[in-house]
Amino acid sequence: MDDAFVFAKRSSQPLEEEAPQLLGIGTEPEFAIGQRALLLQSPGGNLLWDCITLLDDKTVAEVNARGGIRAIAISHPHFYSSMVEWAECFDAKIFLHARDRQWVMRQSPRIEFWEDEALSLWDELTLINCGGHFEGATVLHWPAGANGKGALLTGDIIQVVQDRRYVSFMRSYPNLIPLGPSSIRRISETIEPFLFDQIYGAWWKAIVLSDAKAAVARSAERYLRAISK
Repeated sequence: MDDAFVFAKRSSQPLEEEAPQLLGIGTEPEFAIGQRALLLQSPGGNLLWDCITLLDDKTVAEVNARGGIRAIAISHPHFYSSMVEWAECFDAKIFLHARDRQWVMRQSPRIEFWEDEALSLWDELTLINCGGHFEGATVLHWPAGANGKGALLTGDIIQVVQDRRYVSFMRSYPNLIPLGPSSIRRISETIEPFLFDQIYGAWWKAIVLSDAKAAVARSAERYLRAISK
């Protein structure tokens, strides 16, 4: 029997309300690096942020009950996984930054490559190309999040650490190679114009629940100070 089929039959997808209008979708037992996707529910249409590999009937039904998916946006290639299957299932577009075009292993007419530093979507949602461990690395600004104070969905481009008053930034997580100072400054500068009080990272509980913009600023300052020694 095919291993992927066995995995699908034995696995489930926990669903958890991370915040009002923000549904976490994971896989149990964990698969790949254990990330979870986020379904952002918005009046103009739902956006799936990042992607997980498994898509089962229960998840399809739950997502459809919440209005389906208008589009999928991915922070960086590590989370591309089965994005095309998700897009086909929900008749959705996929927004990827053009700087990461080379990492797309399965072409699809549903993929729309965008350029420049930002892409405005509906309901004031904005994709921001801030770079990081991929040139096309992207975060999502959700101005209605955090009760109107704004939120960032970051994957692991801006990584929420154990002390959730801080975040960090890496070139390679498996090899513990840090980003250089120019990359840190680019991330800081590109998100500076946007207001946000919360950050939702790539894993369950990887959340900064308040004062998130200041957390990024003090984390970048601490990081730059540490790597300059």
